[in-house]
Amino acid sequence: MILYTIIPQEAVFATDPEVYASQMMIDYEGVPLMVQKEEEKYRVLRVMSSDPSHFLDNRFSPGMILGN
Repeated sequence: MILYTIIPQEAVFATDPEVYASQMMIDYEGVPLMVQKEEEKYRVLRVMSSDPSHFLDNRFSPGMILGN
């Protein structure tokens, strides 16, 4: 099988499910995001929207912290 993708091999062939246990999809201010839960806050991992303006909004940049 040949798999043509830009997604890293580690994401396609996940070896440890515990790594992804803290990751989830949320809808934050109308923008779908892949986040990682860190205590009471969430760290943005990916913007899952198809709207280009969401990628240009600095509030949703990967690495940003959402929450209290």
